[in-house]
Amino acid sequence: NSELLSLLVILLILKPVSSVQEGALISRIPGFDGNFSSDHHAGYVTIDDTYGKRLYYYLVESESNPSTDPVVLWLNGGPGCSSFDGFVYEHGPFNFEAAQPSGSLPILHPNPHSWSKVSNIIYLDSPAGVGFSCSGNESDYVTGDLKTASDSYTFLLKWFDLYPEFSSNPFFISGESYAGIYVPTLAYAVANGIDAGTLPKINFKARKHMFRFFRRIFKILMGYMVGNGVSDDVFDGNALVPFAHGMGLISDQLFEEVDAECQGNYHNSTSESCETKLAKVDQEIANINIYDILEPCYHAPLPPTSLIQTVGKGTETGFPLSFRMLGETQRPLPVRKRIFGRAWPLRAPVRDGYVPTWPELGNSDSNKVPCSNDEVATAWLNDEEVRKAIHAENASVSGQWELCTDRIRFHHDAGSMIKYHKNLTSRGYRVLIYSGDHDMCVPFTGSQAWTRSLGYKTVDEWRPWSLDDQVAGSVPAF
Repeated sequence: NSELLSLLVILLILKPVSSVQEGALISRIPGFDGNFSSDHHAGYVTIDDTYGKRLYYYLVESESNPSTDPVVLWLNGGPGCSSFDGFVYEHGPFNFEAAQPSGSLPILHPNPHSWSKVSNIIYLDSPAGVGFSCSGNESDYVTGDLKTASDSYTFLLKWFDLYPEFSSNPFFISGESYAGIYVPTLAYAVANGIDAGTLPKINFKARKHMFRFFRRIFKILMGYMVGNGVSDDVFDGNALVPFAHGMGLISDQLFEEVDAECQGNYHNSTSESCETKLAKVDQEIANINIYDILEPCYHAPLPPTSLIQTVGKGTETGFPLSFRMLGETQRPLPVRKRIFGRAWPLRAPVRDGYVPTWPELGNSDSNKVPCSNDEVATAWLNDEEVRKAIHAENASVSGQWELCTDRIRFHHDAGSMIKYHKNLTSRGYRVLIYSGDHDMCVPFTGSQAWTRSLGYKTVDEWRPWSLDDQVAGSVPAF
């Protein structure tokens, strides 16, 4: 009997501990007919009891081996944009088929390219006031880079308390656009917490780990990923002109003229002749979709009042011509192929101080992100039954879901990200900086320049990388 009791105790010790947040498991989702490929959980984590500041998350467990596969936190940018952008339009578990008539609930199909194929992925609405995340006092909607990183770190500590079964899984932080600031500042907070012995311990420590990606096995260090990310006002601000020239969007003659007048300083030149040439560059590329230079810009139909206001104001708008809604396009826009990412208008790098949200930049009554068709996400996430199914508060508490909101007041107070990247990489963390080569919001030319500026030795020369025997991109390693 004593031997049996000892065996029972050992088995209990070895059994993974699981204390999933009560009521977080999702059993069904309106629009999807079938069984989930893995467990889904969603809900709120209170990060400040003063006014009930809560951050909303949606967890999709790995479809492979959730007990050992990495945990990946995903953050969209803005600032002010919901991470359901990534869930609905990028790498979430479903493909969304727009239903007819417009505005009705979409039909959901399994996404064969979901990141949940190989990872447990958390979609986090951050900061409070974005997406479904909310607070009982609007003063919590005044925030910035450092407060957002602190709140997100608090969220992670509490989240791993709720889900201790994932505490030993490798942990990665990822995001795009303005999350180029969210990600390294949060990674810095997590790394410092690990060094300080803060509990619960997050498995973000820089050490070797075997990870399967695109059918290949890599021995990597745990770290973070940034896609077309904001990083530094100098590098970001100087990236557009070389990109436009390299992609054949401006002539050799114009490039030579602007380069001669600006001497490579395009982001804060005080030369009137330089500004004149830069205005010419803006004019040449004004009608191009800056999210993807090869794709048309989606033009949503304007309500009559907005149309009158637009005609009356003429060109008084914060957006270049390619952002203006000129009428309804006749070209069908596949939902999954909609342009990814949120960034800034031309030659407008993020600077220290107050950062206007997309609705403020647009100078309009609409909170729609220009060039983007977000009707599917808006219809789905504002449906009462959907919100109930995914454990989101109703609109009377968290407000109407918007892709990008003007509810927050955000300040860029973390400065350049270069110092964060240098600190984290010097401590052994691996970083993946990836860029789409047709993105003109945060062009790859800027990402290339700032990564080179770190001064690291090249360990893998620039080379093509392939998927399914097709060249999918190019990659160097440092």
